[in-house]
Amino acid sequence: MQEAIILVGGKGTRLRPLTNHTPKPLLNVAGTSFIRHQIAKLMDAGVEHVVFATSYLASLFEEEFKSFTRDLEISYAVEEVPLGTGGAIRNAGRLLRSPADAPVLILNGDILSGVDLRAILAQHEAYEADVTLHLTRVSDPRAFGLVPTDEAGRVLSFLEKPKTPEECITDQVNAGCYVFRRSVLDSIPTGREVSVEQETFPQLVAQGKRVFGHTTDDYWRDLGTPLAFVHGSADLVTGKATSPLVERPAEALIHPTAVVDSTARITGGSTIGPHAVIGPHVVVDRSIIGGSVTVAEGAQIYESVVDHDSSIGSDSLLREAVVGCHAHVGAENELPAQLRLSCGIRIPAQGVRVSGTAAACPTVH
Repeated sequence: MQEAIILVGGKGTRLRPLTNHTPKPLLNVAGTSFIRHQIAKLMDAGVEHVVFATSYLASLFEEEFKSFTRDLEISYAVEEVPLGTGGAIRNAGRLLRSPADAPVLILNGDILSGVDLRAILAQHEAYEADVTLHLTRVSDPRAFGLVPTDEAGRVLSFLEKPKTPEECITDQVNAGCYVFRRSVLDSIPTGREVSVEQETFPQLVAQGKRVFGHTTDDYWRDLGTPLAFVHGSADLVTGKATSPLVERPAEALIHPTAVVDSTARITGGSTIGPHAVIGPHVVVDRSIIGGSVTVAEGAQIYESVVDHDSSIGSDSLLREAVVGCHAHVGAENELPAQLRLSCGIRIPAQGVRVSGTAAACPTVH
């Protein structure tokens, strides 16, 4: 039996307010929760049993999959106290059933990747590895810890984020997908917080364990920030990234129950959720519009997320913004880049503008 663990315990603080009520892996990406894309990818790789390593709002994962009918068994390992990435893997490992030498796939719950899981499993077996890490090449490695390998692909060390150009000895970084030999996974300490990146992997290398990198140039994106989140969703819709759940590339993904005016332009891989209403002359580009959202005439939304049950007033402009659920943005607002509106907030007409307005001052002077 091929088994896997998905690490989904994080609070997703960089995506607030979207994650105030929903764990990051359960947010909708290209028309369905992101974790369902990962599940589909694992099933394509032959996985028959997956363990969710949960913590934050853990019960929502069971709610999401209570009626899941595909040929896959799902178990849930809940962290009662923070255990770190290594501790979470070890905690989930107690629910595995495979023998000591069996390979176990492990995915971070917020990474969108095009890596071939069957290929990394095949390399792991061929090299008789203890651990195999998916490594990806990045153009600017300064924001990441570095993972240099030798000519055979064996990991030499795990380096902290480089501070100078001279310290950038490789462009390979940890891509958040691993294969562990079951017995190695079971050797991770229990009962305390353990970082797999800073403790487990460096110790295995120091002990001479067979730790290899599987380096590819496949599509890879960390969905941890709002802009990366909307870009990842758009890339799935347009086909730049792939998922078994996205049948064919498209300019937009519009739910059948949504109402979109014929003069509106939905582009760039945008998604429009169920029962949303998009008015005349609206522009939605590379954005995510949630369920039951209303966007009034002439509004323009670029690279933004509007969460469910919210409304955007006429002629408003959103650019790289996040609007929480049940919020209202009145007419003729301009929301600047990186602005985040809390759930339930109400902004009156022309309440937030980057440019000036000729509207009369309502105050008596």
